[in-house]
Amino acid sequence: MTVRPAAADDLPAVSALEHECLGADAWSEGLLAEGIRGALPTVSYLVAEVDGRVVGHAVTSVVEDVAELQRIAVGAEHRRRGLASALLDEVVATARAGGADRLLLEVREDNAGALAFYAARGFVEVDRRRRYYRDGATAVVLRLGLGPTCSYGR
Repeated sequence: MTVRPAAADDLPAVSALEHECLGADAWSEGLLAEGIRGALPTVSYLVAEVDGRVVGHAVTSVVEDVAELQRIAVGAEHRRRGLASALLDEVVATARAGGADRLLLEVREDNAGALAFYAARGFVEVDRRRRYYRDGATAVVLRLGLGPTCSYGR
């Protein structure tokens, strides 16, 4: 397994993962293409490869001292093998390298697996966003402290 920055030829695989993992909340191929090619200055895309095939991706935005994990997705047949953890480790490294002292993300309140995954890695709930997703589901906002100036949620 390898985690690396996404390249233009990863677009079809990333788009397929968006639709498989995020359904109605998937980003358009056009938006994904903009991000992967670097047209969004605060955003970085990572992909996870197994045997030369892209099977996961993560999207991070870093603006000054705040990083946001905007996406993390692993194809169903590759889950529970450490890919999400490897992607998250790289996201944290990217956030720290960009000067962030905290990492934020939203996760569906009905996604018990994701909530447990993030809690096991030190994330804490800091807020909820009602009707955040297209189907009306609530988002749980989680935070991980990354630096000495952010002691809450570390």
